[in-house]
Amino acid sequence: MDLLDSMKVFVLAVEKGSLSAAATACDISATMAGNHLRTLEKRLGMQLLHRTTRRQHLTAFGEDYYARCKEILRLVTETDVQAQNLQLAPAGKLRVSAPVTFGTEALMPALSVYLDRYPEVSVEVALCDRVVDLVEEGFEAAIRIGQLPDSSLIAKPLAPYLLMICASPEYLARRGIPRTPEELSQHECLSFSPAALAHWRLTEQGGACSSIPVSGRLQVNHGQALRVAALHGLGIVLQPAILLEADVQAGRLVQLFPMHTLPSHRMSVVYLPDRYRSPKLRSFVDFLVERFC
Repeated sequence: MDLLDSMKVFVLAVEKGSLSAAATACDISATMAGNHLRTLEKRLGMQLLHRTTRRQHLTAFGEDYYARCKEILRLVTETDVQAQNLQLAPAGKLRVSAPVTFGTEALMPALSVYLDRYPEVSVEVALCDRVVDLVEEGFEAAIRIGQLPDSSLIAKPLAPYLLMICASPEYLARRGIPRTPEELSQHECLSFSPAALAHWRLTEQGGACSSIPVSGRLQVNHGQALRVAALHGLGIVLQPAILLEADVQAGRLVQLFPMHTLPSHRMSVVYLPDRYRSPKLRSFVDFLVERFC
């Protein structure tokens, strides 16, 4: 007899109070249910149930074996479901949160490839720079930049988020090109907030690190707006490379200190552990790792 079938009969006999009730639940005869139980006991060399004409109760070994059978059957069921899910094509709506700059400049272009690959999936993207609550706000995945707090979320690392220092040719013609990081202190520097302007850190190829105090008269709480300000000659900007590199290649901006290393930020895609069985979420996470690692 199949061992898992015998375990199922035994578990149901315990939970329903009799072998006849277990037989009904399994759509087999009471005789067959009894055979399953006797096969188990013979295999184990131990009695599992004390049975009389009026009642039954577990032996000491039977109590422990019942708990183990429950766990084994649960794992088998979960594995079967997981295998079935792996065979399903990704489909349905996927809700994702992403930082504004990364979502605009990197995720949007990549989504054309993802949606072509999985035509049954639709994606709703919320762009915001705050940390969203996946459970409370109904997101299946979120892209996060920076260190992750301890949580119950699963995180898969993506490529680091690189920064770049740039200015327009017009600004540099008017104010001069800073030849050393220390000269940044003499320039108009653009940033999100005064706090973000306090110091810019650059590391030379030899490993020497400079922390330069910088200042500026314009702060804007939006990366794209800072890019536009830099394009119009309002100052020197420190922003993600994905936001500025197209302008550098086109000559609209000039990259400063390309031989120095700037701080980078960790980037990850996070999701709830029980959601990864969903084919649409698994396909999206795998796509991000493929595209951005």
